[in-house]
Amino acid sequence: MTLTGSCMCGGITYAVEADTYLSALCHCTDCQKWTGGAFTSNAVVPRTSFKLTKGTPNTYDVVGNSGKVNKHSFCPTCGSGLYTELEVMPDNTVIKAGTLDGGEANLKGKIDIEFYVKDRPTYLAAVEGAKQEPMFG
Repeated sequence: MTLTGSCMCGGITYAVEADTYLSALCHCTDCQKWTGGAFTSNAVVPRTSFKLTKGTPNTYDVVGNSGKVNKHSFCPTCGSGLYTELEVMPDNTVIKAGTLDGGEANLKGKIDIEFYVKDRPTYLAAVEGAKQEPMFG
């Protein structure tokens, strides 16, 4: 299957060739700062399947709780967060679901896993059926 996506202004576009992806919410404080919200919603795909098709994002590196680098990529024009490459997950790219085209931000209506539920705001409940991880992995 081919997934495509872009930033808000369309200056950065990407494509992914993958049969499946892991749908994940992350409630860590890094993701909360990254989005300005309570969590990120993500499609985790093999890094080798992810290709930029237009533009060059800016990046911002943060050292996560693991002590390893989280490289956040975003549009230098509109500021949309696009994807993250985590040293702790070197074989995957974590696409911010809101940047996916064609309604894929819905993540096929199913969340596989929630990370950093220890940081999940108390006003949010666990997603029914999703694996619950206190931290990462």
